[in-house]
Amino acid sequence: MAVETKREVLGLKPKGDLIREAEERPLQGSPDPAPLALTPAGLMKGDKCEEQGPDPKPSAPQQPTEEEEALIEFHRSYRDLFQFFCNNTTIHGAIRLVCSQHNRMKTAFWAVLWLCTFGMMYWQFGLLFEEYFSYPVSLNINLNSDKLVFPAVTVCTLNPYRYTQIKGELEELDRITEQTLFDLYKYNSSSTLVAHPRGRRDLRETLLHPLQRLRDPALPAAARRARSATSSLRDNNPQVNWKDWKIGFKLCNQNKSDCFYQTYSSGVDAVREWYRFHYINILSRLPDTFTSLEEDKLGNFIFNCRFNQVSCNQANYSHFHHPMYGNCYTFNGENNSNLWMSSTPGIDNGLSLTLRTEQNDFIPLLSTVTGARVTVHGQDEPPFMDDGGFNLRPGVETSISMRKEALDRLGGNYGDCTNNGSDIPVKNLYPSKYTQQVCIHSCFQESMVQECGCAYIFYPRPKHVEYCDYRKHDSWGYCYYKLQDAFSSDRLGCFTKCRKPCSVTSYQLSAGYSRWPSVKSQDWVFQMLSLQNNYTIKNKRNGVAKLNIFFKELNYKTNSESPSVTMVTLLSNLGSQWSLWFGSSVLSVVEMAEFIFDLMVITFLMLLRRFRSRYWSPGRGGRGAQEVASTPASSLPSRFCPQPSSPTSSPPSPDASRALTAPPPAYATLGPCPAPSSLASASSSAFPPEEP
Repeated sequence: MAVETKREVLGLKPKGDLIREAEERPLQGSPDPAPLALTPAGLMKGDKCEEQGPDPKPSAPQQPTEEEEALIEFHRSYRDLFQFFCNNTTIHGAIRLVCSQHNRMKTAFWAVLWLCTFGMMYWQFGLLFEEYFSYPVSLNINLNSDKLVFPAVTVCTLNPYRYTQIKGELEELDRITEQTLFDLYKYNSSSTLVAHPRGRRDLRETLLHPLQRLRDPALPAAARRARSATSSLRDNNPQVNWKDWKIGFKLCNQNKSDCFYQTYSSGVDAVREWYRFHYINILSRLPDTFTSLEEDKLGNFIFNCRFNQVSCNQANYSHFHHPMYGNCYTFNGENNSNLWMSSTPGIDNGLSLTLRTEQNDFIPLLSTVTGARVTVHGQDEPPFMDDGGFNLRPGVETSISMRKEALDRLGGNYGDCTNNGSDIPVKNLYPSKYTQQVCIHSCFQESMVQECGCAYIFYPRPKHVEYCDYRKHDSWGYCYYKLQDAFSSDRLGCFTKCRKPCSVTSYQLSAGYSRWPSVKSQDWVFQMLSLQNNYTIKNKRNGVAKLNIFFKELNYKTNSESPSVTMVTLLSNLGSQWSLWFGSSVLSVVEMAEFIFDLMVITFLMLLRRFRSRYWSPGRGGRGAQEVASTPASSLPSRFCPQPSSPTSSPPSPDASRALTAPPPAYATLGPCPAPSSLASASSSAFPPEEP
């Protein structure tokens, strides 16, 4: 109390004020010595400290020059770094985490709100990245109008060979088939069978895989009624006791260890498929020079051809032969020197054909359909008559209107398509560009060659491979039907291997039918056809058909795919979410990156300090000396520098001791401890006595 009273009498400030002023600024106008200037780390500037005189003049703290400033400034703790970031960042709401230090409830509220907002933003970021890496596409539909290239049109006769030409090769098969029909259905197709009947036992010796009647296992009454109600062949096909048995033929593997029956519930289907199976074997034995009669004469099949009101010529079509559909003619194909162009829609500006559909020379047991078959395709695509063709009815004018459509798919990560088929593990056996149907047929043919050892006659064969014939490959039928079942269920993997092309051009067709020629005009029309094209008038309308193919409109639709989310869209969405939740910009992201970098640096330095303190103890080596030199004397153990206890030395002034903000560095610990007298003199010089 006496000391405090004395301080008030002398006009001195209280003890707490002196301490705060000593920490914030140097004392001005005071006779006491100025406090020591310390660095933020607690070290003196320079290597050693100069002693102050007894009455030094007050001086301002020394500011570092440009040479003394560091290029990179690191914060001493996580707290300092966090406070600096929150006070200076442009991210909204961050300053609320440090400006309300005296109100913990508000600070906690803003901390929770800030973290929840941060979590919501990154949850939205995750959704945006998930959408981007799912590679969605958008379908763009464009309508264009321009002159269009007329597609290729292929027309076939539906009769592979004239019966009079191939009758010698089919004579034995026809005789056995007629005998089979008589035995199974009691159908007498000629007087020869009645006059010279032949037993089935003799027929089995001359032909493999005879057609047989097979007993069907007994079915429940409910199943029989359901099958009877759903059968679409009940009234149209000849059936004998169809509830109790089926028609089929037996097929076995090479060593006869596994056999099965290829059965049909319809007698017509069974006879036709059985005849077709043997017909394939006969075709494989025919020489390559064996062709259809008068194949190069267009007038035997097509009476009239006009495109855009101009007659066709030989340069406008090409011919090929199909094993099942006979002579086929392709108009405006890739071999055409000048492709047809359509500049005006309508029936008068398309292709018009008058076709012969007489059945006098048809193979009776193979060609069960009359008329012609037609398909529309691109110039660089093969005509698949089985897949995309349809039949023309005799005595009818069929008008087919077309509309062009183009589809452009995105490949790569956006879709499973191929540009030219070079990346497809299936060899293209067709002399055309890649299409999915080309690949599927080539894949089946490859499987046929690998599994059965021969090629299927309806598809192109690889080099040095023979067509299937049970005289050379006795089990090829067993292998073929097994492969056909695996192919239908995609166990061969053809539908997986053969991807869709990225660019596809298709034609949407719609057909209309009318009777041709009319009753009033049929007499003179048939008379003109008989005089000019050797048409048999007695056939009337059953031997002729008319076909018109034209563009309905020149507007064509282009469907193209484009990425729904591009990199630009992703960055825009990310920026929108960042601005929505924090109202900041790209520079704020840089600030966040800098904050994370500083965190990593501070963590590294702390780990390095812990590592050094564990493996280098104080006083061991030069590094230990540096650490000890930077340690305050008050924190050192007493064994380093014992304190003097001389009763004669006067204690330091209380005011001077309060003015010190940190003890002087313990440089004396680097050498032997000084004598007590020297310590006492240093202490008395550093702390002069207080004036009365």
